[in-house]
Amino acid sequence: MMSLNRIPENPIITIDDVKPSRPDTEVICAFNSAAAQVGDETVLLIRVAEKFINDDANVLSVPVYEPVDGVYQMVRKDLNVPELKAAGYNFDDPRVVEAPSARDGLAVVYLSSLSHLRVARSKDGIHFDIEEKPFIEPTTEYEAWGCEDPRLTYLDGIYYINYTAVSPLGVATMLATTKDFVTYEKHGLIFAPENRNVCFFPRKVNGKYLAFNRPAPEGIGTPNIWLAESNDMLHWGNQKFFYSVQKDGWETGRIGGGFHPIETEKGWLFIYHAADISNRYCLGAFLLDKNDPLKIIAKSEKPILEPELEYETAGFFGGVVFTCGGYLQDDMLYVYYGVADENMALATIKLDDLFAELGV
Repeated sequence: MMSLNRIPENPIITIDDVKPSRPDTEVICAFNSAAAQVGDETVLLIRVAEKFINDDANVLSVPVYEPVDGVYQMVRKDLNVPELKAAGYNFDDPRVVEAPSARDGLAVVYLSSLSHLRVARSKDGIHFDIEEKPFIEPTTEYEAWGCEDPRLTYLDGIYYINYTAVSPLGVATMLATTKDFVTYEKHGLIFAPENRNVCFFPRKVNGKYLAFNRPAPEGIGTPNIWLAESNDMLHWGNQKFFYSVQKDGWETGRIGGGFHPIETEKGWLFIYHAADISNRYCLGAFLLDKNDPLKIIAKSEKPILEPELEYETAGFFGGVVFTCGGYLQDDMLYVYYGVADENMALATIKLDDLFAELGV
């Protein structure tokens, strides 16, 4: 299987390229960007994670969005680490704080950083000007722990943005729309917890809007890809199973959509991610029937991209290549992908070469 071709400028966006949104925070991750062609520009919606600056090893300053005078703002909560450890709190995972729970043994009560979505623009798709302030940030209780992993789909003259809304209530999917990436409108949650990796089709199929999504069963079942339909892009139902994690290989942990399916003459091209049981993330590809996207015409049996280079294997969370955005231009597929949960990179492949590798 031919791998996607990494561009030599990788990584194209690093945390050093992104200014903190406020003077008391630092950027620790700039990754998992949505992508779209808007006029003569490439626009990315970057997931930017920030944490509070703190030099006291005994204190962990965690961020939380809370209403302040009726407006949600990021506030700082200083946690006394020795005291909480003595009370049974767990700080082993740098991403979260866990507390004793009668139901789960340990339950996440704080995140060490919070994410918002930042606009970046480029004329060549490689060198980006990154806005200094958030474009989309938490404004509701369902986003109290951040806005993550956006996807962009141009549909009926509007850019639909779906992203992961995180809060103590769970991990859900929020919908927003924009026409200019200057202003936007939120439309509320469209998939309840726990559901993420939502990828809209860019047109109706058989009279319905379609979306791949990835519910994560807590009891019976595994994190698999499903296909939902809608009449209005807001209310989704008639879920149908699409593809499951596998018993062995690189898809044993979880799978989920990458970005919106791309319509080609041979069918819908759908880029997705999969992780094994050791949380090593790779990318794969499906080719699906135009009229029945549940029908798989071809599939990559091996990853089309896997973490191999240092900027993919070492970072905030190493061993990860993860895409939320891409597009097709002049028979070239552009895949923007997060590396090691920290920075952004770009890989490309000619559509015909990918079809040849898929055997179609």
